[in-house]
Amino acid sequence: MDSTTAVELSEQLPQDSGTSAVVLYTADQGTLSDQAIGQLQARYPASDQGPGLVVSDDGTAAIAVVPVTETGATAIADKVAEIRQEAAEALPAGVSSAVTGPAAIQADLAAVFEGADLTLLLATATVVAVLLLITYRSPFLWLVPLTVVGVADQLAATLATHALSLGGLAWDESTVGILSVLVFGAGTDYALLLISRYRDELRTTEDRYAAMRHALRRTAESIIASATTVVLGLLTLLLSLVPATRGLGLACAVGILVAASFALVVLPTVLVLFGRWVFWPVVPRVGQQTLVESDRSLWRRIGNAVARRPGSFVAGSLVLLAALSFGTTQITSGLSESEQFLDTPEAISAGQRLAESFPAGASDPTIVLTRADVDEVARTAGDVDGVVSATPTVSDGSLSQINVVLDAGGGSPEARALVGDLRDALSSYDDTWVGGTEAESVDEAAAASRDRLVIIPLILVLVLGALVLLLRSVAAPIILVATVVATYLAALGASWWLFTGPLGFERLDSGVPLLAFLFLVALGVDYNIFLVSRAAEEARDHGPREGMLRALTATGGVITSAGILLAAVFAVLGVLPLVVLAQLGVVIFVGVLLDTLLVRTVLVPAIALRTGARFWWPRHVG
Repeated sequence: MDSTTAVELSEQLPQDSGTSAVVLYTADQGTLSDQAIGQLQARYPASDQGPGLVVSDDGTAAIAVVPVTETGATAIADKVAEIRQEAAEALPAGVSSAVTGPAAIQADLAAVFEGADLTLLLATATVVAVLLLITYRSPFLWLVPLTVVGVADQLAATLATHALSLGGLAWDESTVGILSVLVFGAGTDYALLLISRYRDELRTTEDRYAAMRHALRRTAESIIASATTVVLGLLTLLLSLVPATRGLGLACAVGILVAASFALVVLPTVLVLFGRWVFWPVVPRVGQQTLVESDRSLWRRIGNAVARRPGSFVAGSLVLLAALSFGTTQITSGLSESEQFLDTPEAISAGQRLAESFPAGASDPTIVLTRADVDEVARTAGDVDGVVSATPTVSDGSLSQINVVLDAGGGSPEARALVGDLRDALSSYDDTWVGGTEAESVDEAAAASRDRLVIIPLILVLVLGALVLLLRSVAAPIILVATVVATYLAALGASWWLFTGPLGFERLDSGVPLLAFLFLVALGVDYNIFLVSRAAEEARDHGPREGMLRALTATGGVITSAGILLAAVFAVLGVLPLVVLAQLGVVIFVGVLLDTLLVRTVLVPAIALRTGARFWWPRHVG
């Protein structure tokens, strides 16, 4: 990407070119007095390094650009804090100060994540604990999976960061947050599936070790198939053009491997050590009725209702999903820098105030790097309509930087169009690149579009292939993948109405559709595998129809519990301060609930009951 090349090349320039902060002074009322301007000019005198203090044409504000030569997030944040402190000292009467610009935005982004990892961990663990307590109604049992998954989460974070370092992949604060949520969600899902089967086996087997061996044999195939599918899906993100997305894919793949390993190795060991009493007060005893044999359970009654009119349930479910999907036709994507925070930090509010008195792009100029004649390139850039100024800044003798101030507001369609116009105007110059925040936004949107076109079909092929191998069928995997895609579209459409309504978001982050698709398809396949693999097992003795009803009876409770838990865990992403994470959490929350309560409970059983043995074609079951 052009902007990525610009970032890499800028590292070759003298260190004093690094980044910058913009100190903004504004009059509390009216205009800045001559005395105030004089005092501020003494702080920022004009020099060869820059013009010093610049007063706006309306006289209400003044700015000074302060170079920030430090590198690394911590050093830049410390420098910005120092600049803010100095700017606020001994202010003239009636004058307020604030700091914006690229360095300040980077510092504020780091600041909003301070303590966020701990907050996310506590919120996630609390949600999981409450839902496990409700699910098991036992004062002891919930502690076992929560502890096992909590240890898995910490190990996954350590291994993932080492893997990212070894692979030379980029990651940011949100990577750890999403990884933690995924490990807790998937790990607890696997635990619910295993514990449910183990409890059933304890009702038919006296020896708890034999019961666990049998439960593990029955669930291991589903968990391994599910984890493998999710891992392969996550690894497709390594094909992304966005560095942080590649890092997220590898980190989450490591997390799923750790979660599945703990569910298959650590959790069974811990459970059998405690014995049956861990289920108190509802301790499973030999001779008690198993879930699958229950004719009066809620899930059996739902299955019987669907079995009476499967065609009607299929039609009704598809109509509802199609109606929700309509929202996808209304989506506009691409968040500006000021729209990426749930709470507006100082750098963003100061940038908005600066734009009222100065050209909108003054706080964060677009960067042009060139090896051509710098004065000629600057003149050409300055002639582009919408460009306020194009000023050469630093050079190493071969490579030069030009700061281009745009008249359009940051993140606006006009600013992005200006980046395109600027690139077109400079395309005749060899070794010339356009970078900066606006150019990066344009390139990220283009990269996100390309990633969707490449990665989404690949995910579908991988998921379809995994289901074909697991179920040894062709028809069933195609049907199941189609239902997952329908769920994704419905979730995205429904979420858009939530975003533009009660949540007050005007745009969708360009990276959300791909990540939401990956997580919803990969995790939705989990529930497909749990339900349909049990249906195939039951169909061997009871036929396709009764096999599906028995599978729904046996897995309905655990799938619903797992789905509600997973949806709630992803909703916890909203405690982090970025809009992209809140949006991702909402889409997955809605999608998992649709998948759990409608698609896996009603639609898939209805299709299987309506098609009968053809659902399993060419495999013969029953």
